Amino acid sequence: QLQLVESGGGLVQPGGSLTVSCAVSGDTLQNLVVGWFRQAPGKEREGVSCITGIWGRTYGADSVKGRFTISKDNAKNTIDLQIWSMKPEDTGVYYCGAEFISVTNHQGLCTMTAPPSIWGQGIQVTVSS
Repeated sequence: QLQLVESGGGLVQPGGSLTVSCAVSGDTLQNLVVGWFRQAPGKEREGVSCITGIWGRTYGADSVKGRFTISKDNAKNTIDLQIWSMKPEDTGVYYCGAEFISVTNHQGLCTMTAPPSIWGQGIQVTVSS
């Protein structure tokens, strides 16, 4: 029943910004931990930023905290990721992933130690001049 659909990807110039959105259906955000992940060409999938639907607590890699902002919209049942000052190395497929708060290691969701069990199909983000 739970489904995740990403949108908002595309091509952006270095130094630009982009917002990607994850639409959640089949459940409310309050029951979930939702995260944004990415996979660069030839690399492993990594967590970017995650958020608990009920508390709004965020988790993420220290290397991206200054350029990435994750937020939730309870009315729309979406999780948005704003990316600032984009770099070519940000290029990749961005995925939305979710796990029920009663099951997951919340911290491990973003570290991929306890990865999400539910995934969106992914959306391409390309940073190039």
